[in-house]
Amino acid sequence: MSKRPSPVSPTVDFEVDGIQHGFLKLPISTDESAWGAVMIPITVINNGAGPTALLTAGNHGDEYEGITALLKLSNTLRAEDVRGRVIIVPIMNVPAATAGKRTSGLDGGNLNRSFPGDPNGSVTEQIADYFTRELVPMCDVALDLHSGGRTLDILPFAAAHRLDDATQEAQSLAGAVSFGAPVAMMMFELDATKLYDTAVESQGKTFVTTELGGGGTTTPERMVIAERGVRNFLIHYGLIEGTLEAPAEPQVYVDMPDASCYVQSEHSGLLELVFALGETVRRGDVIARIYDMTRTGSEPIVYHAQRDGVLVARRFPAQVNMGDTIAVIAKVVDRLAR
Repeated sequence: MSKRPSPVSPTVDFEVDGIQHGFLKLPISTDESAWGAVMIPITVINNGAGPTALLTAGNHGDEYEGITALLKLSNTLRAEDVRGRVIIVPIMNVPAATAGKRTSGLDGGNLNRSFPGDPNGSVTEQIADYFTRELVPMCDVALDLHSGGRTLDILPFAAAHRLDDATQEAQSLAGAVSFGAPVAMMMFELDATKLYDTAVESQGKTFVTTELGGGGTTTPERMVIAERGVRNFLIHYGLIEGTLEAPAEPQVYVDMPDASCYVQSEHSGLLELVFALGETVRRGDVIARIYDMTRTGSEPIVYHAQRDGVLVARRFPAQVNMGDTIAVIAKVVDRLAR
C-alpha cells in the first residue's frame, strides 16, 4: 500500500538557480495555535550542473555546534562559489530546538529514532518521512552534524559506518577523514534501525556523521572544528573549490568494533569519572565510580574498562541513572580501511 504524499510543503523551489531562504511547513493544531505550522528553516543554493549535498543539524534540539555552524553557512555561502546544489537545514527538529531539549516539545519524539517516518504519524514521524522520501533522494552526499547535547561530552569526531556496500563505505569514510576533525571514526551504533543515518545509507547515499562536543553549549574551539569541517566536506565532494584544511594536530583514527565500547551504568547515584576525554584507557582500568547519594559510609560502585582504547565520550551531568551511558572507549588504529 502506497503512502500518502507528505503533509510538509516547502516554500523554496529546489530547481531554481541562486540562493533561496525559506521553510518546510508542517501543519499542526495545538492549544496555542489552532491552524498552525512547524516552520523548519531551509536554504537552497543552486548553481548549474554538479552534485547535491544535503547538510543537516538540529536532529536533536540541544546540540548547538552544528546548528550554529549551518546557520552561519546559510548566511555566507554564495551561489557563484557552488558547483551543483547545497541544501542546508540547520534545525531539522524545530520543536525540540525551541524547547531546548533533545526531543520534541510537541510530541516528545526523538527524531533520530523515528526514521523512516510516517506521513500519518506524529509530528516527529512526519518530519522524518519528509526527509526520507523527499530530501534524501535529491542528494548525492549528506552530512549530519551532531554533538552530545546536555547529557554527553564527546571528543570531536567525524564518522562513517560499516556498510554492506564496500564502495559506499569507502566514499563515506573518505568524507569523514576529510572533514578534518581531531578524530576520524568507524562508528558502531547500539541500534541503528531507526536512525537518520540508516535512512540515508539505505538509499545508497554517501553519508558522514559527526559528534562535535556537547554539554548543551558551544565553545570557540569546537566551532572552529565544525565550520572547518563543513567547508572541507563541500571541498572534498566537489561542491566548492579550495584546499582541505587539516587539524592542528595529527588526526587520530579510531574504530568502534562492537558494543563493548559503551560503558553503561547499572546503578543510580553521583558519577566520578577517572579519565578525561582523549586519555588512553587500558582494559581493566577503573574508569568510573558511582556513589550512593542517599547515605554516607557506603563504598562506591566501581566500573572497569572492558577494552583498551581512548575515551571518546563521557556523561556530562554528574548525576547518573541506571542505563545511562557513562563512557565510550574506542580503539586507536593505524588506518580505517576494511
